[in-house]
Amino acid sequence: MSGKRQDDRRPHGELVADVLAVLWEAGEPMTAQQVNAALDKGLARTTMATILIRLFEKGTLRRVPSGRGFAYEPVEDAAGLVAGRMRRELENEPRRDLVLKRFVSSLSENDEETLRRLLLEAEDDSE
Repeated sequence: MSGKRQDDRRPHGELVADVLAVLWEAGEPMTAQQVNAALDKGLARTTMATILIRLFEKGTLRRVPSGRGFAYEPVEDAAGLVAGRMRRELENEPRRDLVLKRFVSSLSENDEETLRRLLLEAEDDSE
């Protein structure tokens, strides 16, 4: 049995978020070894490689040949990634109008005004 207590485990997604933050900051493809060194968390090489491969398979990262392996880079910036998750959640919901209504009603005044402005801009761009 591992000496690590259950309480010491990272929250779900924290390591993935850290990996993505390193890749966004780099602005160029990085190998598993480079990402691991930048994180400096003492992870096994295979752990980092597995994380990067899974993110590639999900479409979150793209990879390019680098030496005998691959280097990885994000497909989208942080805002694009969140927007994609929001869109997928909405697409999976049969009551889209209700979800949108609840979302809009939960916005702060500033966010609501920003959304209005963005919708007007999108409408102007489509004409």
